[in-house]
Amino acid sequence: MARSRTRVNRGPGHDLLWAPWRSAYVSGSHARRGCVFCLRSMTAAERRTRLVLYTDKSGLVMLNRYPYNAGHLMVAPRRHRDSIEGLSPRERSHLMELVNGSLRILRRAFAPEGFNVGFNLGDVAGAGFADHLHCHVVPRWKGDNNFMPVIASTRVISEHLAATYQRLEPLFSKQMTALS
Repeated sequence: MARSRTRVNRGPGHDLLWAPWRSAYVSGSHARRGCVFCLRSMTAAERRTRLVLYTDKSGLVMLNRYPYNAGHLMVAPRRHRDSIEGLSPRERSHLMELVNGSLRILRRAFAPEGFNVGFNLGDVAGAGFADHLHCHVVPRWKGDNNFMPVIASTRVISEHLAATYQRLEPLFSKQMTALS
């Protein structure tokens, strides 16, 4: 696995941050090919490539390819709906059970000090995938955001996505099967 960052000593206080996977996002060349949440059956390799940690007949949990923090998850219903009101009561309940299970797993894997959990409904609310409802689950730690997002419009993620996937996937496989 490639290293997620390389530090080169450039003198006191001057390190180089290397995050090459972000270039597609920054350049705008990350063209979408269909809905990221509408999944057909997949092989284990396809699940890894798509960063899907868990899926069942009603919902799914996947890593955010462009995370705010390590462990940033997206939880979505399988049915393509753009609002909470468009889900059945059973789908809404299952979605919240997936969020709850995700919180338990992230607490165990990362020991965060808090979370941001929420839905961005509609383009104006910041929904990157406005046509398919999804909930963001973002682990947070004191001091996890410093000057970089404000001054340099850059987020520093402490762990490579592949390493995060390897850490979380066995936990989801083991602990979420009770929801199926």
